[in-house]
Amino acid sequence: MQLSIENTFSQELPADPTTANTRRQVAKACFSYVTPRIPSTPSLLQVSKEMAETLGFSEDDVQSKAFLEMVTGANVEEGTSPYAMCYGGHQFGHWAGQLGDGRAINLAEITHHNKRWAIQLKGAGETPYSRTADGLAVLRSSIREHLCSEAMYHLGVPTTRSLSLALSGDQVLRDVLYDGNAAYEKGAIVCRVAPSFIRFGNFEIFASRQDTETLKTLVDYTIKHFYPHYEQGTKEGYLGFFNEVVQNTLNMIVHWQRVGFVHGVMNTDNMSILGLTIDYGPYGWLEGYDPGWTPNTTDRQNKRYRFGNQPQIGLWNLLQLANALVPLIGETTQLEAILQSYHTEYPKKYIAMMREKLGLQLALETDIQLIADLEKNLQASETDMTIFFRNLSQVSKDTTENLKDVFYAFAKAAFYTPEEITGAIYTNWETWFQHYLKRLSQERLTDAERAQQMNAVNPKYVLRNYISQLVIDEADKGNYDLLDEIHALLKNPYDEQPKHERWFAKRPEWARHKVGCSMLSCSS
Repeated sequence: MQLSIENTFSQELPADPTTANTRRQVAKACFSYVTPRIPSTPSLLQVSKEMAETLGFSEDDVQSKAFLEMVTGANVEEGTSPYAMCYGGHQFGHWAGQLGDGRAINLAEITHHNKRWAIQLKGAGETPYSRTADGLAVLRSSIREHLCSEAMYHLGVPTTRSLSLALSGDQVLRDVLYDGNAAYEKGAIVCRVAPSFIRFGNFEIFASRQDTETLKTLVDYTIKHFYPHYEQGTKEGYLGFFNEVVQNTLNMIVHWQRVGFVHGVMNTDNMSILGLTIDYGPYGWLEGYDPGWTPNTTDRQNKRYRFGNQPQIGLWNLLQLANALVPLIGETTQLEAILQSYHTEYPKKYIAMMREKLGLQLALETDIQLIADLEKNLQASETDMTIFFRNLSQVSKDTTENLKDVFYAFAKAAFYTPEEITGAIYTNWETWFQHYLKRLSQERLTDAERAQQMNAVNPKYVLRNYISQLVIDEADKGNYDLLDEIHALLKNPYDEQPKHERWFAKRPEWARHKVGCSMLSCSS
């Protein structure tokens, strides 16, 4: 197994001089060297073949002992020095100080076809940043991270990737709901991949400590390798860099809203500097359309990270990043102007995205009200977001008769309680549907052309919470057939896939309040 290793992060940035793996505050360093914990009896459960090929691994490589040892931390590759990153972050709106890679260990950077990828293990043991935890992960959360990383990629959402999912062979103690009922679970390790795992919090930690020298070194490194069209060490370069980070973050969140994804824990240490979805913890997918829903038990009361608030939290997090960059820029006026651009651009991009979901090519002022009325109806009637938008493509713009029958033909499957679509609720739906048909009559595309375009942005299959839980339940029994089936299903989320039609269905009633389906914790 031949790897082309080019470790820029650990070679170009300051390292923690202390090499002992003890919990501590790490100053004036971007990372600490650390060795992964050797698992007792590691075994591969699944490898993402496309990701393996992207990294330059052959089929023989993937099946080799060397590959298994690399992606589980059982052996450290020659020429590499694994490390954990130092960063801070705002958690639920409050500065939390030093956080860092508490259960993630960066193995190396691999180059292939002129692209460089950072390889990271999640769940491979403790680091100086583990605080009171053990740095391990369990199969339950690892399956969710592995599947969702790849699901998001194939949905076209900017994301980190998952190369592999493996069992460690060890048992890990976890309290799933933080209610004092801890139990042992199967230990697991995910091998994560991204161009970089640098987060907003990597910059915040140095600004909070007034360590401008290390802050500048890290920002210049980030610009050099990931935003090279800006000049390092200049005010203009830093502003250009920040502006692009703002745009990348904005675009990522528009994609989240498009597919109904709720991150669940949008702390600044969980925000990628590249605008990638990172850290799949207590995430969830909207079943019934509800802007107020969050899957995170920790956020149950305040719902800071609810679906409808994600755009605003994105802006708030970018404000914290801007504050961290002030020492390098010297003033705030231009940073504030860039943040204002997010505030003004997001509504435009959101409406444009919703037009695509509705199959509208023309941009009319009346669309804003049409979309607002739709969102009210979706919420008022507990309507499955994925099914509704997917089936909406079946509507013919020439419909003039039997509106009720046509409406129910595509919408009934999306209603969780169709018998309750009566009275004012139905009247509002009927009014909206009439306005929608009138709006479609102003479009030039044929029904077939419009359906094709709508089905390219409205997925048929998403990683519904209950599907993940079914996979987890089977995996806990040692059966991984469903894991393979769902992994394959999610590679083509916009295709019909008739043999997988059973997964194009509303959340079953048994999953409405089941742990792992409706609410999740950060426990892994």
